[in-house]
Amino acid sequence: MKFGRTLQLSTYEPWKEYYIEYAKLKKLLREDETSDNVQSSSKNADQWTEKDEEAFVEELVNVQLEKVHKFHKDTYEALRERTTGCETKLDEIAAAEKAASGDAQGKPAEGSNSNGKKKVPSEEEKQKTLKEVEAELDQITKETNELEKYSRVNYTGFLKAAKKHDRKRGTAYRVRPLLQVRLAALPFNKEDYSPLIFRLSAMYGFVRQHLNGGDASTAKASENQEGKEEYKSHKFWVHPENLLEIKTMIMRRLPVLVYNPQTSRVAEGAHPDPSITSIYFDNPDFTLYSDKIEKSAGSSLRLRWYGQLDDKPEIFLEKKTVTEQETSSESRFATKDKYIQRFLKNEYHMEKQITKLEERAGAQSTEAKKMRASVEEIQNFITEHELQPVVRANYTRTAFQIPGDDHVRVSLDTDLAFIREDAFDIDRPCRDPDTWHRADIDNNKLEYPFSSIRKGEITRFPFAVLEFKIKNTGKKNEWLEDIMNSHLVKAAPRFSKFIHGVATLFDDGVNIFPFWLSEMETDIRRDPQQAFEEEQARRQKERDDEFAVGSLLRSGLSPKSKPGIISPVGSPMLADTIKRDASIAEATSRLGTSAVVEPTQLNETAGEPDEDETGIQGNRATDPPRGLKNIFHTFSTSKFAQSRRAGKTRLPPGVVEPTFWIKDQGPLKVEGKVWLANQRTYIKWQHVSVLLAGLSLGLYNAAGKDNNIARGLAVVYTVVALFTAAWGYGVYMWRTRLIERRSGNDFDAITGPIVVCIGLIVALVLNFVFKYNQAMLDRDHQDPNHPGYNHTSQYGLQKMLS
Repeated sequence: MKFGRTLQLSTYEPWKEYYIEYAKLKKLLREDETSDNVQSSSKNADQWTEKDEEAFVEELVNVQLEKVHKFHKDTYEALRERTTGCETKLDEIAAAEKAASGDAQGKPAEGSNSNGKKKVPSEEEKQKTLKEVEAELDQITKETNELEKYSRVNYTGFLKAAKKHDRKRGTAYRVRPLLQVRLAALPFNKEDYSPLIFRLSAMYGFVRQHLNGGDASTAKASENQEGKEEYKSHKFWVHPENLLEIKTMIMRRLPVLVYNPQTSRVAEGAHPDPSITSIYFDNPDFTLYSDKIEKSAGSSLRLRWYGQLDDKPEIFLEKKTVTEQETSSESRFATKDKYIQRFLKNEYHMEKQITKLEERAGAQSTEAKKMRASVEEIQNFITEHELQPVVRANYTRTAFQIPGDDHVRVSLDTDLAFIREDAFDIDRPCRDPDTWHRADIDNNKLEYPFSSIRKGEITRFPFAVLEFKIKNTGKKNEWLEDIMNSHLVKAAPRFSKFIHGVATLFDDGVNIFPFWLSEMETDIRRDPQQAFEEEQARRQKERDDEFAVGSLLRSGLSPKSKPGIISPVGSPMLADTIKRDASIAEATSRLGTSAVVEPTQLNETAGEPDEDETGIQGNRATDPPRGLKNIFHTFSTSKFAQSRRAGKTRLPPGVVEPTFWIKDQGPLKVEGKVWLANQRTYIKWQHVSVLLAGLSLGLYNAAGKDNNIARGLAVVYTVVALFTAAWGYGVYMWRTRLIERRSGNDFDAITGPIVVCIGLIVALVLNFVFKYNQAMLDRDHQDPNHPGYNHTSQYGLQKMLS
């Protein structure tokens, strides 16, 4: 796709006039007058004059760049002012609540406190203000996302225009160096939105607590939770262009975890997201790496700290174990850098730290026991596998978590770089064998992108890593599902920083690589509509698979099947049904074949609609009906008929129904057999109509004027013939329109054939009944004993015979 089209699709309509005028720049460049070849003809080269160059540079560097920079700056300042306005409204509510709480201890007056200060707003007024602020926050968040996209697409436009100019006019003039200088002086594309995001997150938390009745006095959670917790981990990659949108989507549900005790206003601009350093361990045979990548499970060991090592941070030594069920558990403890080298050599067993903990919490306390167990487990693990530092991972982390609630923990890692930390090569070790970390990095306080590190010792990850850690409570979070299934992320199951670092930095020392390495050079961005359709197809496949399993269960277990079988799709309802069937079979075998089993709760609630159910209950409601209901589904009230009459599909948030389909664009090309099939069907209908019309005409002419029965039936056949001709023509035109519109609707039209068949059957039955009654009447008239016998006619007949 050309950039002009990309710019058109990326334009935010209210800001349309403030985007770079890419078409105008191309016109000034007179692109159509030169060829794509750098060595253009001298005639075309002479056409580009100094005046033309001056006009192009003036428009690109001064007019367009100044316009974009000014609008970006003004818009960002306006967003900050609107955010401050929201803070003011919320501060008034907080101050009023504090004043009301203080006056409640004395004798408050109605509507004001005892000092005659500002009137305390009523609960209705507070709710109204909170909802207004929430709506304003949503709008600010939306415009912040659009502003980030605005800066990105305009920045690309300037580079594209400069590249096009230098490619076509580069023999005499070059504009890219000048543009880079101006872009450095007007860095509209380097704005850091994190401070604004922190402020919005704090206000979202305040509004959410008051609107939902949350407790604002919850104790602040600490990320460094000790002990072993079981979590379900979901990992994704995020393209840099989607980072801000992902952050804003998450912060609406979870607040940003700030790593300092100051308020969000003080933290703004002064405390960015923390830089985290992790050093992973392995041995020269890469045993831990091989176990994790070959068995999809295993243990890893790392050292982790925040910030710079010279700041004497607390260092965590962590052992993480991942099972084949994608659950993880950790053993860890905190220590200081001066103890780590002795601990790794098995010369020190953290006796000092354990003694202090026992004096503070007690020798038999849970904390002391966990500390001793973790130290012993990790030290034995290091000794057993002869582990040493191998890979350093440095990244910037943004964490999201509700204070006091660790059921959902979200981390977003950006600026991820992997650096060799090994001492395998004795002649040229990356790390001094007598130390546990690289002094050239930590002593010099190097930061991303680590430009001074040699090329073969560092690799930079091109995407951000998003991880959801959900405690196994059995509850579902719809907003998490929406993010996981959106086009903004790419699923990266079992992605590991440790595995990726070893695979990319030690490719000569390992014999197996992770599956995701081949995707490093691909574009992980997806179209929203495509992502939605893929997710719908995946869910439909899951429902179909589970429905198939449910059908097998309802049809009965095979003799070879075991009562304790588990559903392959993991449905709790299907598993419960199997257990129930097994218990029923067991009870029946004990009580005899005449035993009656009480209806279960599943049978009692089988009729309750539940669209999200994927077990027997939900699929039973969508079974196609049999008999006439399957034919006349238009008039049926079953759930199958309702699904056939399908209303509009409920779309996810942020997805709108398109006004036209891509498949409907371009010239209409229909295969000849489609047109011929429609015409052939129409001719068949007209053939049947002509046959019926001929039958009715012959019957009418043969009946005579005295046979009213035959004349009446001839009229009935004529009506059926006319209906057949009209139905055939109508269906032919209807199907022609469907073909021309490339419709995906069904082409079935079964009402006409049924009506014609019923009409003919009724006519034939009436014909038989009328003729039978006429024959019986004629027989009665020939009987001499019958009252209606015609004696005159009989006498005349005898006379004629004599």
